[in-house]
Amino acid sequence: MSTRVSGPFATSGREVVIAEAVRTPIGRSHPEKGWFRDIHPNAMLASCYQDLIGRTGLDPAVVEDLVIGCTAPFGEQSRNIGRNAWLQAGYPAEVPATTLDRRCGSAQTAVNFAAALVSSGVHDIVIAGGVEHMGHVPMNSPAKISELYGDPWPAALRERYDFVTQGESAELIAERWDISRTEMDEFAVRSHALATEAIAAGRFDDEMVKLELDGEIRTGDQTVRPGTSLETLGTLKPVFRSENGRITAGTSSPICDSAAAVLLCTREAAHRHGLRIRARIADQTTVGVDPIIMLTGPIPATHKLLERNGLTVADIDLFEVNEAFSSVVLAWQRELKPDMDRVNVNGGAIALGHAVGATGSRLIATILAEMERRDSRLGLVTMCCGGGLGTGTLIERVN
Repeated sequence: MSTRVSGPFATSGREVVIAEAVRTPIGRSHPEKGWFRDIHPNAMLASCYQDLIGRTGLDPAVVEDLVIGCTAPFGEQSRNIGRNAWLQAGYPAEVPATTLDRRCGSAQTAVNFAAALVSSGVHDIVIAGGVEHMGHVPMNSPAKISELYGDPWPAALRERYDFVTQGESAELIAERWDISRTEMDEFAVRSHALATEAIAAGRFDDEMVKLELDGEIRTGDQTVRPGTSLETLGTLKPVFRSENGRITAGTSSPICDSAAAVLLCTREAAHRHGLRIRARIADQTTVGVDPIIMLTGPIPATHKLLERNGLTVADIDLFEVNEAFSSVVLAWQRELKPDMDRVNVNGGAIALGHAVGATGSRLIATILAEMERRDSRLGLVTMCCGGGLGTGTLIERVN
């Protein structure tokens, strides 16, 4: 397997390799039925740390930093959950940590920032990841905080931008790219069918932290619905527009709870500590887009990664494009024109769920495991983010 990605990230600093990547099962955010309903988010993230350390045999004291994504750092997730989970896992207090928020791209940004720390020579070994317990710290938590401490979008900003919800953004995307309700329903059926097949075949087993939830070791995700059909989805009403709406709960990603973590290091550190080298971070990017239509970031993020590395869509063996809504991925498909047999091959967030602060790292764990199964060389992960952002990571398997 020869190396040929030679863009600016791959050539300007030290090589950054992925030694391990894990994630918890994804649980439904439900006060009575959710798998993580009685579990603190610290414990969710701590389980990922412990699994990484257990799998690799790495001395936790040699980890030089922790970079963790979380979009709602309030309540149980406040006061630097990346640090709190590490301490709860029983690991050395001398290892520092930070927690960041780039909306849905938080955990992917955590991996990208950690890779930059390693590439630049600041650190040799960093753990990155993300966590979100949307059952305990709901998506509307920032609005409740704003009631007490003020609006993040003051009048001067609102004069420039008439902000809308992400659901309305998904509707605007469907309009701009002329994506029909039927197309979006068909995409949701595909997501559930592929996820059902992947779970049955054990394709998530290698990346999964084995946790006993509701009395059973879970190796799949809670919101996957086997047998989802166009007929059942067709009965759902639009949820974001009372008139002329196309987006339903069935074509939106479920609100969920999960955590994920990725161990990044130099090739030399991997050899020194007996770590396997699963792949390398070949490049990374972040883009900004219109904050109203907001969820189109994967389109320019993908173009940017391809162009600056001299690649085409056909060169990428596997894509993971986060399924925040069906319209997001279908608009990306319209623009990039990929072979869809290479895109979200084990389903995506519409079926698996979207624990927003954790999904980016989960996608990296998922694509890496699938690349190894297929002996693929190049994988690309991209996500839309609230506020009009997009994240991207190019992964290359190398000898």
